[in-house]
Parts: sequence; structure tokens; C-alpha cells
Amino acid sequence: MFARFAALVLLVTAVAGCARLRFVIDAVPAVDELTETEVLRDDGAGWSAAKIALIDIRGLIVDAESRRFLRPGENPVARFVESLRKAEADRRVKAIIVRINSPGGAVTATDVLYRELKDFKQRTSKPVVILMGDVAASGGYYLACGGDEIIAHPTTITGSIGVIIQTFNFSQGMGKIGIRADAITSGPNKAAGSPFEPMPPEHRALLQGLVDEFYDNFLAVVVENRPDLAQDDLAWISDGRVVTGRKAAEVGLIDRLGGLRDAFEAAKARAGVAKAKLVKYHRLLEHVGSAYSQVPSTATTEINLFQLNLADHPFVSPGFYYLWDASIP
Repeated sequence: MFARFAALVLLVTAVAGCARLRFVIDAVPAVDELTETEVLRDDGAGWSAAKIALIDIRGLIVDAESRRFLRPGENPVARFVESLRKAEADRRVKAIIVRINSPGGAVTATDVLYRELKDFKQRTSKPVVILMGDVAASGGYYLACGGDEIIAHPTTITGSIGVIIQTFNFSQGMGKIGIRADAITSGPNKAAGSPFEPMPPEHRALLQGLVDEFYDNFLAVVVENRPDLAQDDLAWISDGRVVTGRKAAEVGLIDRLGGLRDAFEAAKARAGVAKAKLVKYHRLLEHVGSAYSQVPSTATTEINLFQLNLADHPFVSPGFYYLWDASIP
């Protein structure tokens, strides 16, 4: 066992080259619960000041454990719910900021986060301010609709209201090398979407019906939470396109432009507190040097010297997604 560990250390060192490495062996609690670090404080706010909790959503939204090299993964849905519970249990937390930097993700996982956020507001009456980062598109925007106020940077990419199921078809290529699929199914629609046979019109119609149903659900969420969005604007803004934060503010997809400090002020105003401190939730071994410190991404695709792991990429794993992917032609 020691020999394997030593070999791994040598391999990592060789890969890192001249980069500085640090290996830490430390005693940590057996249960790695969320903790908090103060990242911003108003002048004059004492130790007993009200708190605004900062909760991050980053990367792909999926109800699955992410994979990381030499580290345990984390389920973004479970972590989000755990963060909400921590904010709910702390009486000094008067409001939360949900900072979203995500292109979206799986339909059901996204809807779970949205419902949990809405339930949190109903149970606690604590205000929720949404702050959009680089990207808060598709499922990221769906989740944002659960907040009381949405703030975005002018350069944020948002929108992409819609649904996608990406299918592949290898039947022509297989035929060229003499391979033919022959699935035995329990019904005529059991193999709908199979990549090994041409998709007949009836199968496409079935899948399109599901996409349309999920899209209608997305639109209903937008209409419910953005009542001031004009019907004429809704018609074009919901065709799947992305827009900047500045454009989103013009049409009413978001409330206003701003950054972290603006979201902090908005959360305090909605909570009715004059002075507060901003705390960021994180695991014990996650370094938090400022409010902009990055928590582990929820993205699961790994490309490194040791493995190429694309099994969890949304267009490799079957499913329906509220997702914006700039790589889609």
C-alpha cells in the first residue's frame, strides 16, 4: 500500500513539474458538515450582527455525485438543500444570496432546486436575492426565478429558455461496416431514441411531446415569477436564445444590474437590517479567502493525464435538460 502511495506522489510531482506542491495530513471531523466564513462586513457591525448567507450554485445541475481527482465528489442538489437548512436553522441569518454560475442541467434536478428554494422562502419568510455570475442560463435561469429579486452583471449570459434532448444515430455508419442492430422490445416504442436504428416519425413525435411538456413547464415558471415581462417580449425571449445581463434587464428577465455588494445591500434592505455581515458556506477543507473564492464545481466531466471521463456529460448520458451549451452547432 505504501509503495502505491509513494508511486502516486512521484507521479503527481512529475506532472506538476516546477509547480509548488503541498501535502497536508491533518485531523478533521469525521462528519464534514458545512461551516461558514465571514467574507464581508459593514462598518460598525459587531460580532452579534445579522448575517446574510451566500450560497453558490456552480457548474452542471445534476442529482448525482461529481467526480474529482484524489477527492470525494459532491451532489450539488444535496449540498444546496443542506445550505438552505443551515440558513434556516440560524436565527441570525436574515436573508440569503444565491449566486448562480451555471448553464443549467437536468430537468428534474433543476426543478428540485427551484422547489426547495420556494419552500425555503415559504417556511422561513427570509428574503432570497439571486446574483448571476458569468452564466445563469436555461436551468440556471429557471432556478433564478425562485428568488425575490434577480441581479446580474451586465456581462452575464442568461436566458436560453428551453429544453433539449440530444440524440445520436450510428445506424448509417454501422451499416457501412456490416453491423445491423436487432433489438427485441416489449412494445413498439420501447426503443424510441435508440442510436442504433433510424428514428421513425412516430418516435420523434413521442420525444417531441415530452420536450414540449417540459418547455411549457419552464414557461409557466417564468410567467409566474416575472409577471412584468411583456407578452411580446416573452415570445422571442423564450425561443432558446441567450442574452446579456444588460438586455435581460431591459426586457424584465431580471430586476437590475449589479454585483456582489449590490446583492448584499438588496438582501439587507429586504430583510430590514441596516448593518450585517456576509458569510459564505463551505466544507472545512475548502479554502475561503474572500467572497469570490470558488467552491468545487458541480461539473463532472474530467479531462486529465490519468483518465478521460465523459460518462456524465449531458450529451453522453441520456436525459432531458434545461441546458445551454455553447458547443451545440
